[in-house]
Amino acid sequence: MAQRTHASTQSRWLKLIRRWQRSRPKATIREFCQRHALSEPSFYSWRRLLRQRGLLQEPPPTPTPTTPAFVKLTVAAEPAPATTAIELVLGDRRLLRVRAGFDPDTLVQLVRLLEEPPC
Repeated sequence: MAQRTHASTQSRWLKLIRRWQRSRPKATIREFCQRHALSEPSFYSWRRLLRQRGLLQEPPPTPTPTTPAFVKLTVAAEPAPATTAIELVLGDRRLLRVRAGFDPDTLVQLVRLLEEPPC
């Protein structure tokens, strides 16, 4: 009697798990178990047991659509510098880079301000 009960239970779980495998779009195990009033731990146990007995094979996973991994990129041409810059190395390794067309008086004021000792 126990053998027959076990065989019918095995048959029932095999049908249920195959139904879950065919569900489209595939429901999660949790959703399927809730919909059919099944115990999730029992579902996992029976699925593992049926696989071990060779009665159940998982179908290959269906590929999920993905978005392209590449994005079109355009590189703007970098404008050529009109002239080279003048670099002034100040105290405390500070660097002041000045491009052509600067105002000399403003530059003198800036250097004095930067080189002035702190209060």
